Amino acid sequence: MTRLQHFGWFLSRGFGPHGWGHPYYDWNDRWTSPKLYQQSARDLERAGFDLVIIEDALSLGNADTLDLRIRSAYGGPKHDPLLLAPYLFAATEHLGIAPTVNPLAYPPYQAARQFATLQHLSDARFGINVVTDVGSSRHFGAAPLGHDEAYDRAEEWLTGIRDLWHSWGADALIADPATGRFADGTRLDPVRHRGEHFTFDGPLNALPFPPLGPEALSGDPVVVSPGGSGRGLGFAGAHSEVQLALASLDLDTVRAYRAKVHEAVVAAGRTPADIDVLFVFKPIVAASPEEAQRIVDASLHPDDQALQTVAAAWSSDLETDLTGLDLDRPVDPAIFGDHVSKGSIKGLLGRHDSFADASLRELLTAKAKLGRISTREGYVGTAEEIADFIEEFGEEAGNDGFIFSGDLHPVTVHRMLDELVPVLRRRGILRSSYGDAGLRGNLRSF
Repeated sequence: MTRLQHFGWFLSRGFGPHGWGHPYYDWNDRWTSPKLYQQSARDLERAGFDLVIIEDALSLGNADTLDLRIRSAYGGPKHDPLLLAPYLFAATEHLGIAPTVNPLAYPPYQAARQFATLQHLSDARFGINVVTDVGSSRHFGAAPLGHDEAYDRAEEWLTGIRDLWHSWGADALIADPATGRFADGTRLDPVRHRGEHFTFDGPLNALPFPPLGPEALSGDPVVVSPGGSGRGLGFAGAHSEVQLALASLDLDTVRAYRAKVHEAVVAAGRTPADIDVLFVFKPIVAASPEEAQRIVDASLHPDDQALQTVAAAWSSDLETDLTGLDLDRPVDPAIFGDHVSKGSIKGLLGRHDSFADASLRELLTAKAKLGRISTREGYVGTAEEIADFIEEFGEEAGNDGFIFSGDLHPVTVHRMLDELVPVLRRRGILRSSYGDAGLRGNLRSF
């Protein structure tokens, strides 16, 4: 039976030079201006999408990858997505916006106050995509942490922020003009936090959130998390309402990934209904099956220049320069530091169990190759074929939905969605209206 699914957009290269290196850069849109992103956000809302997640990296990278990340504007520069969010809220009425935030950059009290402000300004449409990258530690005078310890810090950070958000007791806000009483100071919790990573006091100098339902946290900003490691899934199970899932899109993998997330949710005392697992998806929409096959055929035998382009992209994601390595030798896994995402390393490996199983050429060729979605060998297909794929995952794997990935540029958005949205709507997969309960309400509406 066809079921509604949730859809979002992942601005996968962050708030940066959109269109650079592509023909549509010559539309003369200024990536530093909000107008470009506002237009795309309005279109995504018309399409019935639930949220936009904005990637970010605090740093231009380490000395070894600095030039690599900026020479083609792949990994930088990037402006602060938190400051873009109000412009996107002003352009829309229902779309949720979840910029990436790192506990390194936002002390808990400051974070709680800024995030509360944005939650009020947006009518409860604000979310935070919590990342634990430690490669930027030197910019903040902090010692770099190991993978799991970075999650420990993020957990303490988020728990402290929630304590501050709820430092106003249930009856603290009176706001009664008849009595002239705005608030009752005796109902505020001082929140004295003395933790391993943070020290701060409350109460928070911001209004509490009006509850949207019976649960105590229903009015808080929505928490998104992307980590696929065991520790990352544990964090999601305890804290997140959306898991940004990076995984191979086959039914068995999706079922297994969802099961791990749900196990983590239950272990944290929550229920699977408390979280939506949304898989990152980047389809290529073709006008016909014949065109889809031509696109696939053109990708099958990449030359060295094409492989170097793929290597540069993965080097940025991995914060490790692959471009100077011998294409015909296996990658030495020792080149990846502790700060490198385990999920990104696994993504480079693809179907291989270890780096000893394939040369770098084989790994990069696999990334360059495209496949037909109709045969489940890739993501190139017509709108009807892509809708078949989405519908199958909803029915056979119980999937909650997908996060489309790409620049938040009108050209990219329309190329991917113009033909697909009507098909999904006709099949009853994509919403055609919103409620009035903010981002969390939209995520919990089905």
